[in-house]
Amino acid sequence: MATVLKTFTGESAIEALKKAKEECGESAMLVTTKQIQPKTLNKKPLYEILVSVEEKAPSQTAAQKNKQAQITQIQKQIEAYTLGSTQSPRPASKIDNPYTNNNSNIEQENSDILLNISQAAKEISKVAGVSNELNEYKSAEYDKKIDEVAKEVNKLNQKISMIADMIWDDKSQNRDDIIIPPEFSTIYKLAKQSGMKSEHLKGIMQATIENMPSSMKSNPSTVKRYFYSLLRNMLPCRSESFESKKQRIMMLVGPTGVGKTTTLSKLAYKFAHGDEVRYKTGIITLDTYRLGAVEQLFQYAKIMNIPILDAIEPDDFRSAIKSLSNCDLILVDTMGSSQYDREKLSRLHAFLKECGSKVDVSLVVSAGSKIDDLLEIYNNFATLDIDTLIITKFDETKIFGNIFSLIYETGVPVSFFSTGQNVPDDIMEAKSEFLVSCVLDGFKGDE
Repeated sequence: MATVLKTFTGESAIEALKKAKEECGESAMLVTTKQIQPKTLNKKPLYEILVSVEEKAPSQTAAQKNKQAQITQIQKQIEAYTLGSTQSPRPASKIDNPYTNNNSNIEQENSDILLNISQAAKEISKVAGVSNELNEYKSAEYDKKIDEVAKEVNKLNQKISMIADMIWDDKSQNRDDIIIPPEFSTIYKLAKQSGMKSEHLKGIMQATIENMPSSMKSNPSTVKRYFYSLLRNMLPCRSESFESKKQRIMMLVGPTGVGKTTTLSKLAYKFAHGDEVRYKTGIITLDTYRLGAVEQLFQYAKIMNIPILDAIEPDDFRSAIKSLSNCDLILVDTMGSSQYDREKLSRLHAFLKECGSKVDVSLVVSAGSKIDDLLEIYNNFATLDIDTLIITKFDETKIFGNIFSLIYETGVPVSFFSTGQNVPDDIMEAKSEFLVSCVLDGFKGDE
C-alpha cells in the first residue's frame, strides 16, 4: 500500500473533510487543517485540509512473489522456533539474556533458538539480496561526503555573494564616504535599496562597524542579525491598550488618499469586536465633504453595530463627544487635507482646540510615499500635536526604508500598520521587528 497526500478546500474544515471522504472514501486520514482565506465583510472564509490516502501498490512479478514466498517460509520457521508447545511467545528476557536463568537445560534451549534465528536471518538477507551492514556503511559514508560537499558549496556561495555585493553600485564608488568591509556589503546593499535616507544609513553603518564585537564581524549572517537588532531598537512603537477606565478619543488625520476612513473602520471592528477584550466604541466623522466616504462609513458602522455621528462645526463635535460619553473609545474620522492646505489644517486645529476633551491625534501616511514627501507631510501636520503614526498600504510598495527614516527622524512612535484593503482584517499593532523585517527582507503579505 502506498500513501498519497491530497488537499481539499471548503468554507469550513468540515465541508473540506466531506469532500475528501466522498472522493477518497473512509480511508482518508486528516493530516493538517489551515485557514487560507479569512472571513471578511465581503468574502467567505476558506479552509484547506491535507489528507493521506492509502493506495494499492502495483502487483508483484512472479519472481518477486517467489522471493516473498521464500522469505515468508523462513519467517514461519523463526516463529516456530520462538513459540512453545502452547503457541504463546517466550518471555523476551529469556531470549535476550539466556544467562539470567541458572537452569542449564533452559540455557541450552535459548542458545539453540538464538542460533536458529541467526541462521534464518542470514537466509533472509541472502534471498532478498541485501547486506544491511554493507548498505548502512555505504549510506553513512555517502551522507558524510554529501555533508562535506554541502558545507564547501555553502562557503563558496557566501564568498560569491560578498564579492557580488562589494562590486555593487558602480564598484563601491557611492558608499556615503564610508568604508564597507566585505562582510557588511550585503546588509549595506539591502539597507541602501530600502529607500532609507543616506545620512541615516551612513550613521547606522558607522555605529555598527565601530561597536559590533570583532568576533561577530567575520560572518555575514551574524552581521545581519546584529544590524537587525540595532534597527529594531531605533523604532519606537506604542501599544494602544486601555490601562485606565478613562474614555479615549482617537482622531485620524492625514493627506487625501492614504486610507484614513478604511483604517478607522478596521480599528473600530478591532476594538469593538476583539478576540480578547471588547470596548464600547463610537465613531464621529468630520468628513462631510465626501458623501461616498460618509455613506460607506455609516454602512460599516451599521454592520458592526457601532453608534456613529457626524459633525460640521466645532460645537457639533463637542456635542457629539458628550452624546457618546458612555463609550470607552471614540474614533474620529477627518477630511483629507493636503499638507499645503492651510485653511483645512486650521479648521482641524479649531476642532481640537474647542472640543473640550483630550484628543489623541494619529497621523496616517502611506508606506509608498517618498521620504521627502513624508517628512513634509509630518512637518505641516505637526501643528496638530501628533501623538502617533499609522502606516497604511503596506501591500502597495516593496521598499520600507522611507518609513524607517520617518519614524527615526521624527521620534514619534508608530501605533498601527495597515497591511491590505480587507475590512476589518488587514490591520495590526505596530511591532518594530515586523517593520525591520520589511526593510531588509520585504513585505511577505499573508506568509
